[in-house]
Formats: sequence, structure tokens, C-alpha cells
Amino acid sequence: MRILVTEPLPGKGIDLLSSRYDTTVGERGEFDDEEHLKNEIGSYDALLSCLSNPVTADVLRSAPQLRIVSNYAVGYNNIDIETARELGILVANTPDVLTEATADCAFALLLSVARRLREAEDHLRAGKFDGWHPFGFLGTELHGKKAGILGMGRIGRAFARRARGFGMTVLYHNRNRLDTKTETSLQAQYVESIDQLAEQSDVLSLHCPLNDETRHAVNSERLGRMKPDAIVINTSRGPVIDESALADALHQKQIGGAGLDVFEEEPRVHPSLADAPNCVLLPHIGSATGQTRARMSALAASSIISHLEGKPDHAIPSLVFHR
Repeated sequence: MRILVTEPLPGKGIDLLSSRYDTTVGERGEFDDEEHLKNEIGSYDALLSCLSNPVTADVLRSAPQLRIVSNYAVGYNNIDIETARELGILVANTPDVLTEATADCAFALLLSVARRLREAEDHLRAGKFDGWHPFGFLGTELHGKKAGILGMGRIGRAFARRARGFGMTVLYHNRNRLDTKTETSLQAQYVESIDQLAEQSDVLSLHCPLNDETRHAVNSERLGRMKPDAIVINTSRGPVIDESALADALHQKQIGGAGLDVFEEEPRVHPSLADAPNCVLLPHIGSATGQTRARMSALAASSIISHLEGKPDHAIPSLVFHR
């Protein structure tokens, strides 16, 4: 069996694979090019991919031996799921293991924006700090505010727990409403539409998958519905936000601020976001703790091993099963 791992990974995942199979590990960014991946994939039985790798229909059709794509991420919008289904290729991801780290990052972004930490630190590092000032970088308190959550999966629920810990009221919208027991445990209130969530929330935190419904869920119209001091947080997928509309809203002070860990055209960041007021930008580090990235590596590798060795598919965190 031959395995392609598109780039080096933390943890023991690659060791788990190389101890069993002929394993090739690419260089950082080597397989971010569709044509290169298409040309190289043909003789491999399994692919351990990253979000930056375009596993398109053409790539999958160029891999007659391929049995599984294991994505080193909880997201999978880099993979053509329908073609994988058509070809009988299992697609696996890494849910659960990055939940807490990503929720921590989302809440860190929220605190940074609410208390204007980036602006304050830039001011200090520029040598402008001349002592305590009554009007110095006045931010907003989170206690008593409404945290609106779009997408109440694992990470959304983890963010809700953190919001409750800060004394916030939790509102949410999800494709499917949570059961009563879960709503009660999270003290979360269901909102019927994204429009209503945007209107009612002091903080709108995005934790949804990327699909036709959620692409540009935060657009100029919904930004116009938000409170003038509202904060937008995104640790889900970049295209959930229309970045041009968000940049305009920030520059026009239509909303209070934004914190982003993901971007619409990664690694490119919309140039108007870079100098937008009260906008904190991170380079896609939501799951970036040593422990989490190591667990992701082991889980992605274990999915490949389980599938190639004929273990039950239900043991694998998979999105598409072999038919």
C-alpha cells in the first residue's frame, strides 16, 4: 500500500503510517497546486490531505487506486465530496479533537476585539503609552450581552459554554434545532432565522460548515441589520463572510468590530481588512495547540489504517462511506 501525506504534520500520525505502508511526505505547500497533486496521486491508495490541498474532481479521477482521503481538519470544503461518493472513495475528517482549542481561539478573538487589545498593544509598542488615561481604549463588557451563534455543532456548543461562563445570554440558529435537554444544559435560545440572529446579537460568532446556505451568510444586508456596536467572530470558514462587505462595515463604523481566524481567499486577506478599525486578524490558528494538532494527526492516520485494514467503517469519523 502507498500513502501520500501532503506535508509534514505534528505528532505521531506519519510514524503510524510509515511503520505499516510505503509513505511519501510532501513539502510544505507542495500539493497546494491542483495540477501537481493530480499528476502525483495516481499510484497511491490513500491520501492524508490538508485544507490547502485542492482535492478536486480531476484529482480524484486521476487516482484509480485511491480508497480513502483523510483530511487533516474538521472542514472538508477542499474536497469534491460528490465525486468521491461517485467513485466510492471514503472521505474522513478530524472532528471532536479540535473542539476545545478552536472554541478557546474564538473566545480569545472576542475578548481581544471587545477590549481593543490589538489597538492598545500597538499603541504601547509604538512608544505612545504615557500613562493611565480615563478615555484610554474604552472597550465593551461581555457580561449581560447576547452571544449569537450560527452553527451549533461541537465547536458552537463549546463556545456557548464559554459565553455562559462570562454571563452572556446565548442565542443560536442551526439547520436543525437542538433537543430540549441540550438547549436547557446550554441555556441556549433558538432563533428562527439568520436575519433575526444578526439583529438580536451583540456578538455574532460563526461556527457553521461552508455550504450554499452559509456562503456569504454575513453580507452587507445582514451587517446592516446588526447593532452599531456588534462584534463578528469567525473561526469556521472564510467564505461564510463577504469580506468586502465586512471591511466596508468596519471602516464606516457600521458595527463595533470583528475577529477573524479564517479568510475568504486564504492565504490572501482582503486589503481593506488589514487597516480596518478594531479588527483582529489571525493566520488560521484555531486548532493550533501542540496537543490538538498531534491528536488530529493520529486520528487522520488511524482513519486510513482502519479503512485499509478492513475494520468497520463506523469506527471512522467519515463523511462518505465506500459503497
